[in-house]
Formats: sequence, structure tokens, C-alpha cells
Amino acid sequence: MKTFITDDFLLYNDTARELYHNTAKHLPIIDYHNHLNDDEILRDKNYNNLSEIWLAGDHYKWRAMRANGTDEAYVTGNKSDYEKFMAWAKTVPNTFGNPLYHWTHLELLRYFDIDEVLNEESAPAIWEEANRKLATPELSVRSMLKKDNVDFVGTTDDPTDDLANHIQLAKEGFSPKVSPSFRPDKGLGIEKEDFLPWVEKLGQVANANIETYDAFLDALASRVDYFDKHGCRSSDHGINVLYYEKASKDEVASVFAKRLKGEQLSAKEVDQFKTYTLLTLGELYADKGWAMQLHISPLRNNNTKMFKKLGPDSGFDSINDPQIAEKLAALLDAMEERDKLPKTILYSLNANHYDVLAAMAGNYQNAEIPGKVQFGTAWWFNDTIDGMENQMKTLANIGLISNFIGMLTDSRSFLSFSRHEYFRRILCNLLGSWVEEGKVPKDMALLEKYVRGICYENAKRYFSI
Repeated sequence: MKTFITDDFLLYNDTARELYHNTAKHLPIIDYHNHLNDDEILRDKNYNNLSEIWLAGDHYKWRAMRANGTDEAYVTGNKSDYEKFMAWAKTVPNTFGNPLYHWTHLELLRYFDIDEVLNEESAPAIWEEANRKLATPELSVRSMLKKDNVDFVGTTDDPTDDLANHIQLAKEGFSPKVSPSFRPDKGLGIEKEDFLPWVEKLGQVANANIETYDAFLDALASRVDYFDKHGCRSSDHGINVLYYEKASKDEVASVFAKRLKGEQLSAKEVDQFKTYTLLTLGELYADKGWAMQLHISPLRNNNTKMFKKLGPDSGFDSINDPQIAEKLAALLDAMEERDKLPKTILYSLNANHYDVLAAMAGNYQNAEIPGKVQFGTAWWFNDTIDGMENQMKTLANIGLISNFIGMLTDSRSFLSFSRHEYFRRILCNLLGSWVEEGKVPKDMALLEKYVRGICYENAKRYFSI
């Protein structure tokens, strides 16, 4: 059976179709936050089969397969790649309304020219055809990036990473630009078991003996310098529950010393350390002209039994519902008071926070950088048609959607760039619906300016690409 993805997929009015086909479709892609493997880009990897590129590490699909009653052996277990693919093919017809249904068929069509609905009957032929094409130079990792017209890729990297792959790609002059992003979560998680081993590793890469909090901050600063030297444009912070606990540097130094001795810390001490350290990092980011991304309100590793078996990022995270407004305001305000608030992008996994984030962003704008503080794109569980429309409508209601920096994949898969097409179609349809409903004028030059900005030009300016 042929797929439902026509040229006018998700475009329900004439204005939407004109905006997408004449403007959005042709714009390059800036994917400023993802979890792509930079080593695979350097090696220009060809994947062995469709399961390897499609299912390995994709916790979105794993969750759907489990919800469909699939045995874990076919999800993360020891079944063959073909058996896992067939289990996914059996799941797909049950995913109506889930973006996975659309993403799956967009990816089959755009990368493999397979215009067939995936199910148990079509799966064997699709497996053979996709695997045949994956073995060709046209579907190597670098070829896919060029095929997708990608300008910029922002990977996610620990501060202790040597960035060797990024350095080599830069030496080769590879285009698109593959830029590291600074993700210091392990350095802020002072209460975690892996904190002390991470501090030891930080000391090694920074060539420092970290026995004091000053030495710790100096080592972090040296890694910010190192990342900046090698093209970093942004940091990224995963924040399950927002914190703000004011403390002096001396107080935080005492907390750090206690942790080095293996002593138990109170919840207040943990938040004091995290707050002071994040504020210090924010100043460093501001000095470098980086953007600071705050990913707020996931509730991670909810299934203890499966966490012990599989570890993190295995499909057992969900949405948290803490109150965020006061502590977020305090964090941003503390940086702003020192004239050290970096460009900042605010995301929340909880859609109930959307009004809060859109309103908060408006408190800290300035004349130098339009949209300096961004209400970031719909993220993770919200990365749906309804979720993206909701995020953009909220931003338009409370702020300025014209300065929105648009879509990112947040993905580990090189097939996920088709999600930019998905977003662009949804954006054009939203703008077109406003025209059709008489909410905005049919000024095609102005509408096209919105589309160019949101899909490409705003991010290019924001990240100084």
C-alpha cells in the first residue's frame, strides 16, 4: 500500500502550500542540539542494516514496542537485527496519532525512496531494499548530511571530552560544520555517585590537581576555553528539578570540601553548590557569546528494575511536574544583575510550563540580540503536531514568534533530519491557517520572511554561524 505522504502532506490551505513549496522546503538545516555520534561522522559510516540505524538507541521506538506488548528480547535484548525490525514493523500500524507513524514513513520515503506503508506484510521487502541502499556511498553518514542540506550540527559533549573527532573534521574542512556543545551535568551532580570519579577525570584533562572549589572552577573554565577554541556555540544543561539556593563562595567551597571527604550533604548544600556553579558557568558562557540551553522537568529512570538492567536513556523517563517559575526567575535574574546573562534557551518537558517559559523569556530581552532569551521548541514528548503547534501559539501569544530559532532533532539518528521537514510543514500550515482565518494579512513577502527566519536565518544569527 502506498503511503499517505503526498507533496502537500500536513498543508491544508493554499497559503501553507505556497509557503512550504516556495520557501521552507529549500532552506538549509541548522540542527543546533542533537546527540549524533561525531565518530560516525568522522568515519563516514555506512550502517549495516535498517535496525542498526533505526532501532539501536531509539527509546521513542522502544517505548512504543513495549506498549504494543513486545517482549524485551526484541527491543533491547539478544534477538537478531531482523527479528527486532520485524517486531517494529508489527508495532507501526498501531501508532496512529503518534509522531513515530509519520516519522517512520517520512524516513522511508526521503532516504530510501520507499513509498510503502510499513507493516508485517511489507516489512521483508522494505528490509531488503533499505539495506541495499544503506550499503551504498549515497547513504553514508556524510552523504546523508549533504543530502539533507545541513549547514550546522551541534553535538552534545562532556567537558572531559578531548574533541578529537571535531578537531579532525575541522582540519578536513568538512561541511556542514560539526560543533561541540558543552554538557557539564556530571559536574553539577555533586550528590551523584559518579561525581568524584568525574572530578578526577576533569583534573586529568585540565592538567590540574582539584583539591579545592577554586581549582574545580578553574578546571571548568579551562574546558570552556578549550571547547570555545574548537568551535563550541552553546552549552546544555539537563535539569530535572530547578534549584536556586543563594550562598557565598566560601560556603560552597565548604560543601565541595565535604563531598571530597565523602561526607553526606544536605539538600540545601546540594542546591547551594549547583546554584553557585551554574551562575559561574553562565558568566563564562556570556563572555564567550555562547547560548545556554536549559532542558527542564524530565523525571528520569522511573522503572528501577529496568534501570538496573539497561541503564539510563532506555525509555523509562517521563514528564515531571515541579513548580519552576520562582527559581528560574532567580537564576536568570542573578546573571542579569551582573550583566552576565548569556543567550538562553528555555525548554520544558512539561507543556503546562509553556506559558511560564514564554512569559519568563520576555523579562530578559535586550536591543543587542533579538530574542536573546528563547522559549525553546517543543521537546521530546511534546515533539508532536499538537505539541509543536501549542509551543508556537504560546510563543506568538506571549512573545514574538518572528524571532523564534526553530526546530532541533535532539536525536541520535542520522535519519531524523526529516523531522525538520515535519516541523516546517506544521509551521507553514499554522501561518497559512492564520491567513485563511483572517487573523493576519496575506502579505506573502512578510510571511516568507517569518518562514526564512524561523526555519534558518534566526538560528544562524543566534549561534553566530
